[in-house]
Amino acid sequence: MEIMSHSSHEKPSDQPAQPERRTFLTAVSSLFMAGGLAAGYGAFGAVAGRYLYPAKDTPRGWLYVARAADLKVGDALAYTAPSGATVAIARQDNQGEAQDFIALSSTCPHLGCKVHWEGQHQRFFCPCHNGAFDAQGMGIDGPPKGQQLARYPLKVENGLLFIEVPLAYLPQASSERPDGPEAG
Repeated sequence: MEIMSHSSHEKPSDQPAQPERRTFLTAVSSLFMAGGLAAGYGAFGAVAGRYLYPAKDTPRGWLYVARAADLKVGDALAYTAPSGATVAIARQDNQGEAQDFIALSSTCPHLGCKVHWEGQHQRFFCPCHNGAFDAQGMGIDGPPKGQQLARYPLKVENGLLFIEVPLAYLPQASSERPDGPEAG
């Protein structure tokens, strides 16, 4: 009589085979690796696409600021463009022309602090690190030395001061009512 012995490592032939732990981990790690490669190449493709097809220029337009006579030499006012950018507009001369005024970004290029005009010193001043810009917006002191504030074009027509700014965030006028042209 033969005695058959089964070792504890052998599987009985009547039970279905189950995937081994190593096979499962290999499959999962391969899946994660493929996902990571796809995400990496996708991000590279997005950056390459933005480089090859840059954004379109934002439409610009002339917007009213103030009556030119209301600003005296040395005065300044803060203007907020439709995009949300803040602009410091200062009057530096009294000839009655657009060249009397200067419009510069009021955001310091060093850390983004708010710059303001000091008429008595004929400069734009950034209080964050005692940065100073000359009357034309060039950094002359402190950390922004050598940097420049962005400049906006100005014009004077019929005694009114206008600034040219991006119109990207202006709401679009609509001739139709929200519920349709035939409503109500």
